[in-house]
Amino acid sequence: MASRDMDMRPRHPFPGAVGMIKITEIFHSIQGESTHAGRPCLFIRLTGCPLRCTWCDTAYAFYGGRDMTLDEIVAEARASGCPLVEVTGGEPLSQPDSLTLLTRLCDEGFEVLLETSGALDTAAVDRRVHVILDIKCPGSGMADRMYWPNLERLSSQDEAKFVIKDRADYEWAREVVRREKLLSRCAVLFSPVFGEGEVRQLAEWMLADKLPVRFQLQMHKYIWSPDMRGV
Repeated sequence: MASRDMDMRPRHPFPGAVGMIKITEIFHSIQGESTHAGRPCLFIRLTGCPLRCTWCDTAYAFYGGRDMTLDEIVAEARASGCPLVEVTGGEPLSQPDSLTLLTRLCDEGFEVLLETSGALDTAAVDRRVHVILDIKCPGSGMADRMYWPNLERLSSQDEAKFVIKDRADYEWAREVVRREKLLSRCAVLFSPVFGEGEVRQLAEWMLADKLPVRFQLQMHKYIWSPDMRGV
């Protein structure tokens, strides 16, 4: 595990044009993950990501996309009529103007979720935003890219998510939860890698250890085809 004291000051590797944000897709769907699972949600998926997780299911967001102004994005969110908005990726914080977008959405009165990999510094994220921090387990191949000070900023409105590939990931995640006292900070979610192994196994490990974290599945992949975009 990378040392939590190692200051790997994150860089923003996907700057884009000034005043513009590269967008892969904007769509209205059912929130499939987090404590908000089951709620209608508008997703704003930004392009670009500095990580390459072994189980990534949105590699199509690494490249391409279209340039949109902040005004255009906010107008589309307003037109959706949906009060819950999630800014996701890729890695949304890889575009610095995403910070302004998050604040603009909050100013508009939306309930705003940010799904972020944990590899980039969240210090500048508007505190009205509900941060869903994806803590990368060893099975992702990206555990050494975690920016550990992000965990210290988690509060009761935020969430820490672990995607679990195998028993080694589970034990690693369990140790991080205990060491960082995450259960006293925020909601904690354990999610099995979709399509790998039996989902019941993770649930049984949690029960055997009496670990009071939330078990979650990617609900949208059971409603629609797992490979379908825009859901």
